[in-house]
Amino acid sequence: MSLSIVISNSSGVPIYEQIKEQIKQAILMGLLSQGEALPSIRQLATELKVSVMTATRAYSELDAEGFLDTAQGRGSFVAPTNNELIREQMLRRVEDAFASAAAAARLAGVSKQELFHILDFVLEGENNG
Repeated sequence: MSLSIVISNSSGVPIYEQIKEQIKQAILMGLLSQGEALPSIRQLATELKVSVMTATRAYSELDAEGFLDTAQGRGSFVAPTNNELIREQMLRRVEDAFASAAAAARLAGVSKQELFHILDFVLEGENNG
């Protein structure tokens, strides 16, 4: 399994959320395949030096969001991908980010045209980076 999780104690993001987002990203990027087993909760907690409760919460939320299938006594496995569900979740994140950016832009007096230029710049940077 190609799963490498990096925990930052200074990021301000809860540790369970960091674990959840990194596993989700690995699934979305194809680093973890459908049906692939994840480490047990206890094993993950030990490897990351976090509490079992933290690892449990990350896995539980991934299960609730449809990214994992967890069976008592068998473990947690990457769920079959529902591309439409994943797309909707990603669109929701994009909308939230745009709403936050628009609010900041309004406070700073940034015009719609300037926002479009900023977006173009960001997208070009990702294509070139």
